[in-house]
Amino acid sequence: MSTTDRLAQLSEAGVSIWLDDLSRERLETGNLAALIRDKHVVGVTTNPTIFANAMSKGEAYDKQTKELAARGADVDATVRELTTTDVRNAADLFRDVYNASNGVDGRVSIEVDPRLAKDTDRTFAEAKDLWKTVDRSNVLIKIPATEEGIPAITQTLAEGISVNVTLIFSTQRYQAVIEAFFAGLEQAKANGHDLAGIHSVASFFVSRVDTEIDKRLDVIGTDEAKALKGEAAIANARLAYVAFETLLDTDRWRALAAAGANAQRPLWASTGVKDPAYSDTRYVDQLVVRDTVNTMPEKTMDAAADHAEITGDTVTGRGVEAADVFDKLSAVGIDIPDVFVVLENEGVEKFEKSWTELLDTVTGQLDKAKD
Repeated sequence: MSTTDRLAQLSEAGVSIWLDDLSRERLETGNLAALIRDKHVVGVTTNPTIFANAMSKGEAYDKQTKELAARGADVDATVRELTTTDVRNAADLFRDVYNASNGVDGRVSIEVDPRLAKDTDRTFAEAKDLWKTVDRSNVLIKIPATEEGIPAITQTLAEGISVNVTLIFSTQRYQAVIEAFFAGLEQAKANGHDLAGIHSVASFFVSRVDTEIDKRLDVIGTDEAKALKGEAAIANARLAYVAFETLLDTDRWRALAAAGANAQRPLWASTGVKDPAYSDTRYVDQLVVRDTVNTMPEKTMDAAADHAEITGDTVTGRGVEAADVFDKLSAVGIDIPDVFVVLENEGVEKFEKSWTELLDTVTGQLDKAKD
């Protein structure tokens, strides 16, 4: 089977393939355009770590940085200009995909400043500002599903702004995300917005769940515990899909759908495999189901193109099996709620650290430009 066939099969199964990476180099060299043309890529996600990596390498950002330095821009304004320029140009590149999919795909995500993850009002203000600055209908504003982020999600959707809800780890938090999504659309309708133009995805982080739980299973060390290694992340995602199907079977959703609303699709994020003992495509071919997005690092995408086993739907009807995994994890001593608290806190901290690194990198580039 050719690489195109495997990725085509994934797309035909209802999974939208998004690249989990963006850089000025990808845009200027035609790499991203080639992935759209050859690898069925129909969207891009970014995050602070991705931008920090992009701007620390090469000279692609030097010209714009020098121009901003000459205008007296400070580091925060410079980072805003550099990142939103990339997102705007990527959005333009995906415009044909966006139009062909009626707005479902062709999406580019940009995240609010991660330092605001615990501040509802500032997150909402930043989301509105990013939406206005990028000024493209196919952008998604990423807002973390922290307790403080949840009301900001509702407020942002209510303004008619499309949202990528990120950093979701537990199905319990997902229930709050669903409520925020419903409330946001209901308020948007009341505010006179066309619901058909509002899109959203709910980003479940996958591999990190296995990383954290596997580590705890090793500490427990029993045969029963070791037998559960590598089971949690896929089970968690499958339970998320059960919740997604459940929300679609409610009168509240049917009323929104009748008004033109689009479903908030589950998105599988963090799909690069961390443990070399596992198949490098497990978070792709074990999570195949319609109405989902899989956002992959290019390495994972290449692996999927080369040897993923796309055998059809691997999610639907497996909710009971997935719930059983978590029952067994609890039985051997895994504190599931604590796992998700740790993962969320770590996720926020990692993005804050990346943002600090990004600011440091750009500060150095501004200083160099002024010399």
